Amino acid sequence: MSEPHAPHPASDVSNGDDASTAASQYDLGRPKPTRTVRFWGLPIVIAVAVLSALAAFYLGGILQPMTNLRHFPVAILNEDAGPTGAQVVKGMQSSFDNDAYDVRLLNHEQAKTQMDNGEIYGIAVIPPNFSSKLQAYAKSALTPGRVERAVIVVSTNPRAGTLGAGIAAQTLQRAAALVDQRVGQRLSQEVAEQTGKSPEPGAVALMLANPIETKTTVHNVLPDGTGNGLSAFYYSLLLLLAGYIGSIVVSTMVDSKLGVVSGVAGPVARSAEGPEISRFRVLLIKWAMMPVLALLTSTAYLLIAAKMGMPIQNSLALWLFSAFAIFAVGVSSTALIAALGALGVLVGMFVFIVLGLPSAGATVPLEATPALFEWLAKFEPLHQVFLGARALLYLGGRAEAGLTESLELTAGGLVIGVLVGVIVTRIYDRRARPAPAADA
Repeated sequence: MSEPHAPHPASDVSNGDDASTAASQYDLGRPKPTRTVRFWGLPIVIAVAVLSALAAFYLGGILQPMTNLRHFPVAILNEDAGPTGAQVVKGMQSSFDNDAYDVRLLNHEQAKTQMDNGEIYGIAVIPPNFSSKLQAYAKSALTPGRVERAVIVVSTNPRAGTLGAGIAAQTLQRAAALVDQRVGQRLSQEVAEQTGKSPEPGAVALMLANPIETKTTVHNVLPDGTGNGLSAFYYSLLLLLAGYIGSIVVSTMVDSKLGVVSGVAGPVARSAEGPEISRFRVLLIKWAMMPVLALLTSTAYLLIAAKMGMPIQNSLALWLFSAFAIFAVGVSSTALIAALGALGVLVGMFVFIVLGLPSAGATVPLEATPALFEWLAKFEPLHQVFLGARALLYLGGRAEAGLTESLELTAGGLVIGVLVGVIVTRIYDRRARPAPAADA
């Protein structure tokens, strides 16, 4: 048998040149990415869409607080020993829209507890001597003597929210003014019947028309250094941003160092060499950094806040809570990035910032925002972090002032983040694992 002929070298060269020429012609036929509309348009469209959503959600949540009122919590406390106080309570209640306001009739202890816990934004108090003062005032129109009007005290609660306290003050003062007008008409008629003079002299008529004085006080005044009640919100926002931005920095740098993705730092460019480590292990490495990041950032925040003059009553509890909140947000955000890649950054921005800001319930009470934001607040991280920060900074660190709810829901979010990260990266690793070779 004849031996097979070896391939001619020229033939190999020719074939290689032909393949190279064909590939070159194929490449020439494909449009370059930078010459496509999608290359230039898609990043801009996505960025504009995200920023427009941020503007729509945030402005939509703050521009119409009075028209969005829904079960806004205020209270009335009747301490009057006489019969008039109960009539005043009925008159005030009738002036409220039952859908817009949640008007609570409380006793002294209930009122103090709910004000201290930030459960109501304001309260109208009818003092013990209200009826007696009103009777004496009516008699003063007939007999000489010292004139002193009955008083309704409106007490606002800025520690529950400064805008909420302002809405409560405006609403309760309006209700008290309506009661003043009705009681004034009744007294004028009674005096006219007793004197037989109708109308009364101008000064007497004016005095009888306004028998009730409304005084406004502040319950547990906020100290200096709280930004007029906004420090708790901004501190909460800092905690959330620490976890979110920290997760992006950690994910980016760890992936670059491990060769999972390409990295550029100044003149140094590192190409992705392909992962020699499973995605699950990469995620564990990132998560291992989060407690250190959380503790150091929490320490830095406390030191900076103290240096800036922000009053901190529960420093140890605030330090621990802040670290826990940063850790929980960081772990959840890192899990999103591990699951969705670059898209996880955008999803995290929606979850933590775009939807979080209007549903925080900090600058505008949730009861004065569209119903959508009140629903989002049930699970949005920023609202939960705000409840805990407000309880520690303004409300004495009491568990019932929102701290327990904050810890429970933040812990729940942490568990969900861990589960998502573990399950998704495990699935990715199994799919990337090559199938075992078949036996010969």
